[in-house]
Amino acid sequence: MKRREFITLLGGAAVAWPVAVRAQHRAIPVVGFLGSPSAAEWAPFVTAFQRGLKETGFVEGENVAIEYRWADGHYDRLPAMVADLVHLQAAVIFAAGSPAPALAAKAATATIPIVFANGADPVQFGLVASLNRPGGNITGVNFLAADLGQKGLGLIHELLPNVTVAAMLVNPNNPNADSVARNARETAASLGLQLHILNAGTIGEIDTAFAKLVDEHIGMLVLGADALFLGRREQFVTLAAHNAIPAIYFARELVTAGGLMSYGTNVSDAYHRAGVYTAKILKGAKPADLPVEQSTRFEFVINLKTARTLGLTIPDRLLALADEAIE
Repeated sequence: MKRREFITLLGGAAVAWPVAVRAQHRAIPVVGFLGSPSAAEWAPFVTAFQRGLKETGFVEGENVAIEYRWADGHYDRLPAMVADLVHLQAAVIFAAGSPAPALAAKAATATIPIVFANGADPVQFGLVASLNRPGGNITGVNFLAADLGQKGLGLIHELLPNVTVAAMLVNPNNPNADSVARNARETAASLGLQLHILNAGTIGEIDTAFAKLVDEHIGMLVLGADALFLGRREQFVTLAAHNAIPAIYFARELVTAGGLMSYGTNVSDAYHRAGVYTAKILKGAKPADLPVEQSTRFEFVINLKTARTLGLTIPDRLLALADEAIE
């Protein structure tokens, strides 16, 4: 086949493919996957979600279809994306990332079941009436990341007791940014620390925040929980190493990528559980009857190689507390 003929055939297939997908979707249930980060950044967690579906009887491409919508960190895109999923008559909408996708989904539909997985308090943000009795069409998994910044601040302070100026970086576009910052300020005051709250809502603003850390001679960083930040783990690890800034993160993925320390719940496990919940709803369960699950696995992870690179000695007490020490 000549190259021009092949390209023409490929172009025709690209036009026909959505039609075939739509036809398939009419035959099997559709899960709308609404994510605030990007697809590439979230691949491990998508795999965990798919595993939860499969363990409960649903395999993508066989007896369930998944329509993915990724906001790439632009939260303002979420309303249009969820409107498209509603138009497709998704059987369930899974809201991934920060609370923003779940809030957008709730605003768009009161009838299509919604499953969320995020680190914010779902009662505080009005997603559910209560954890045990969600009510309405929403339930999910809360992995408590928004409440763990205070613990992280305490742990890095124990590593660096002579540092008196710290910073927390938050995404101002995240609905829970204010409460995360407020709780961190209270903890910092109790530890005798001066705390700077820095904002970064875009990739470029992350670079700007690190420049400010250096300019103001801030001695340590706590990263607030956010889907954008988790997706940009390579950027954070590179900037922290280049500027020799000790940092504690909210997810182990940032430490396995080369970050110093993390304290938080297992995000992959939460997405796995959300996949199970989504499958239960596909089988007929009602969101109102499925209590919101809260993660119970908390992990403290230390990267010893990164500590040595920064010239830090991890105290024996912190080593004893660690669930994993990466060499």
